[in-house]
Amino acid sequence: MREHYRNIIELIGEDPARPGLLDTPERAAKAMEYLTSGYTQDLGEVVNEALFPSDSSEMVIVQDIELYSLCEHHLLPFIGKCHVGYIPNGKVLGLSKVARVVDMFAHRLQIQENLTTQIAAAIEQVTGALGVGVIIEAQHMCMMMRGVEKQNSTTKTSAMLGAFRHRQATRYEFLSLINR
Repeated sequence: MREHYRNIIELIGEDPARPGLLDTPERAAKAMEYLTSGYTQDLGEVVNEALFPSDSSEMVIVQDIELYSLCEHHLLPFIGKCHVGYIPNGKVLGLSKVARVVDMFAHRLQIQENLTTQIAAAIEQVTGALGVGVIIEAQHMCMMMRGVEKQNSTTKTSAMLGAFRHRQATRYEFLSLINR
């Protein structure tokens, strides 16, 4: 990957041997490996058996989970926050694991729409929840730095599964609790 970055630097008309760029191909390759580290992760390993028995049947929400990902169309970042809610069905997921699930999928080349549904499906799969709701709000550098160059636009996506999809009251409770 390092050599490919060196070639890209040359193709844009820069000298990869100049002092400021000398180590850039190596740094860029390491950064890309980290930004796409979700491909090397497995849902089971991320959750790591952090499921706990619970009699709770009330909504659990982890809100404002910071995320960043790379747009699969332009390889530019999108940055925002994710809100995850679910209704337990006999077990709850460790709170930090919710954020780790978000990161696992965000650290892949993505579009926000798919990222939202992947997180919801993973939380449902792992917990057996009666319902899952996921909302992502993000700003996309591909819209801000190129193309239409709109600096203040935000994209919001949602995925509602189970009770969040079929029961309007559940969906409304989730949205009101996250103030959306």
